[in-house]
Amino acid sequence: MSHVRGQLSDRPRRISAGLGRTRCGPAGAVIAALRAGLGLEDRVVELSVNHEGRWRGIPLRFAAGTPTVCLPLLDTAEARQLVAADAKLRDAYEPLARLHVPACPSRTEKTAVTRTATRIATAAQAAVVTSNSTVVTEWALRYFGPWWNATSTTADDCPQVIADINPDKVTEIAQRVADDSAEETVYANSAMILARNDDGTVFASQPDDKTAYRAEPGGPLHVYGCDDVPVALAAARLAREVIRGRLLADGWSILHASAIVRDGKTVLTLGDKGAGKTATALLLARAGWQLLANDRVFIRPDGDRLRVLPWPSAAAIGLGLLDALGWYDQVRDRVQRGEQLHPTQHRKVTDALHSGSRTPLWNASGKELKPQFFPDQLATWLGLTLATEGHAARIFFPRITPGAEPAFLNEERRVRAGDFFTVGTEDRYPDVFGLLPADIPGSEPLLELLGELPRHILALGHDVKANSDFLKQLAGPAA
Repeated sequence: MSHVRGQLSDRPRRISAGLGRTRCGPAGAVIAALRAGLGLEDRVVELSVNHEGRWRGIPLRFAAGTPTVCLPLLDTAEARQLVAADAKLRDAYEPLARLHVPACPSRTEKTAVTRTATRIATAAQAAVVTSNSTVVTEWALRYFGPWWNATSTTADDCPQVIADINPDKVTEIAQRVADDSAEETVYANSAMILARNDDGTVFASQPDDKTAYRAEPGGPLHVYGCDDVPVALAAARLAREVIRGRLLADGWSILHASAIVRDGKTVLTLGDKGAGKTATALLLARAGWQLLANDRVFIRPDGDRLRVLPWPSAAAIGLGLLDALGWYDQVRDRVQRGEQLHPTQHRKVTDALHSGSRTPLWNASGKELKPQFFPDQLATWLGLTLATEGHAARIFFPRITPGAEPAFLNEERRVRAGDFFTVGTEDRYPDVFGLLPADIPGSEPLLELLGELPRHILALGHDVKANSDFLKQLAGPAA
């Protein structure tokens, strides 16, 4: 501190000698920020912070050197002005950014790096993620912990995913892929370019995320990045894909369904997009059932029953549904106080929460843009209880229609092959790294067992209480 203070004290004289005038504000601001950041003084300092993916001058409350975003409470008009300012700056910046995207700045990795590791396990299958960044392994603990068993372990515990901050590797692999005859695909909603060696090694680059991958046959998967969060996201996806491949090889299948559990008995909800799978699961979860999944589940015969496991992922809940279930205001309040939802959330959704808009948002292709919750936020923000497994007991096929009264529909609908995710129908996570088994059993045995379960085709409307009462009565004590 004394060295910094001496340098800054001399700075006004040097500036004055060069410019003929000076300002002392910058020196005082730096001293104040240092005192707060070093834990010498608890105070609020306004600093430039990467908050929700954007750099803004935001008040930070420092306590013992630890900063917490403390956004001022904004009324609706002020929040809209902030959103408009963000949009104006972004619209001005993005055309410039596209003109030249420099490679990640070169950094020399330390020779002695403390590595941490997280072990993720479910149904006798496991994967270990290790990294030179604690953000990556702590992210895996948070992401998988509520649904799968995630624990800290030693870095030499045979890692399947090695995820490091290493910009030089990102640049090296990106250049290698660019020089080869590369394939192109979309992986986790981001463009990916990949090339394959004769020995089967896969090199891949995702330029928008500044991440790169190397996957050797029989070896661990390597992911490299310039920043912690993109690497943490990629590492979590890869770890889940490793376990997914092992579960599929062990006879599990992936069903496009939401699921809630009580006393181990599971209600599966199926249907086309927009049918109400998530709404049905959340209504029952809010009524005291445990939420096992909101979009897809692992399922496998277990004797004469069907065992069900969750698919860990960020939970997407539309603005309209969030409002209808009475959660919008508490979520908006947390976001305005500086807490953050999952980073895959679209900026327009964050802007809507700041401005108080409850109107559903859509992208150009007609897909709804929704708030994205970390699994643990379903408990801490929304008060839901999560389940780690269950056995299928009955099936709902809902259909939400504005103005409809909750009722049974006299129609026939059974689980069919198209309700399963397969290698050929996977739309978000294609098997670019060869992690899935080549021979996966068909769904016929599962379809037969699912066909024996009680099933109900339901009409639901927009009256939350009526829907909830109807579903609670119907779900009852699962058989």
